Amino acid sequence: MSASIIANLCIHILTWNVGTHQPDDISMTDVLSLNGTTACPNQQLPDIYVVALQEVSIHAKNQFLNIFHDDPWTFKIGAHLTPYDYIKVGTEQMQGILIMMFAQPKHEPHMKDVEVQSTRTGLGGLWGNKGAVSIRMSLYGTGVTFVGAHLAAHDDKLSERIEDYNQIVNNHHYKTPKYRSIFDHDYVFWFGDLNFRLTGTDSAWDIRNLVEQAKLEELIERDQLSLARTTGNAFALLTEELPTFAPTFKFHEGTSEYNLKRRPAWCDRILYRVQVNRYPDITLNITQLSYKSHPDYTLSDHKPVSAEFLYKIEAQSQTDEELYELTHGGSSTETPLASVTILFVTALLIFY
Repeated sequence: MSASIIANLCIHILTWNVGTHQPDDISMTDVLSLNGTTACPNQQLPDIYVVALQEVSIHAKNQFLNIFHDDPWTFKIGAHLTPYDYIKVGTEQMQGILIMMFAQPKHEPHMKDVEVQSTRTGLGGLWGNKGAVSIRMSLYGTGVTFVGAHLAAHDDKLSERIEDYNQIVNNHHYKTPKYRSIFDHDYVFWFGDLNFRLTGTDSAWDIRNLVEQAKLEELIERDQLSLARTTGNAFALLTEELPTFAPTFKFHEGTSEYNLKRRPAWCDRILYRVQVNRYPDITLNITQLSYKSHPDYTLSDHKPVSAEFLYKIEAQSQTDEELYELTHGGSSTETPLASVTILFVTALLIFY
């Protein structure tokens, strides 16, 4: 039997540290590729959007109201996507770290076992200003998780960033059998303000000058995240297409001028993993279509970063339900998307 294509999805991922600002009158059209700039095949709009934000403004009153209403950022992004008939799959927020997912309605029947999760790493795991939030699911029969993270800041905190990563990997657990941890999943997308900086003693002025001279390759050779992946200290199981855009931090708010109180760095990143030949007669594949920053956005001291991917599944199985039985060890009995809202509300009620 020849292999058939179970899924061939275009997924748009966006990360942005919004610096406690509210969205107000800002347009999200460009960062969501709603202006004809999508890299998806035939310039079709993405099948799925996943957005991770960091330093979202939090107030106790607003957090309580968010149990019943979307936070302002989720509402803003939803307002941009709803006219194109996208539905909200789920959200999860831990203090200022927020993740949300929207999808075209035709994919909803193929999204099962949806869970949200969070892991605190601030103050040794006691505080949620740093850490990760995630949304995982069975997507067309395969296990996928989307992890939005905010790791320890500052040039001299590399060891803390690596420790944050390890805490998230070790403590971020799900209820779905066979997919209890992040790297149990067939597909992993990990993105956010990962806060990795540049090695060396160059001043902020030196780095800015190299950026202005377009000598980005010289700088990326000293990127802490790339070096940590190479040495195996962190993110070694994930792949990244190295940035070809300028460092996304730190800017004077309201401008695209670097704030030289900090050394410019690629803090905002998007990585992925796929276990290509995990199952017999099944091919899992990811093709990265784009990876870019959005320098025209000046709301915070970070620039947004987005990427688009083709998520492809080829299998002998004729349906994703048959693939689900293989990957999950049994047939699905859950109504698609049934659990995510309950989990989200319960988590917030426990917080209070």
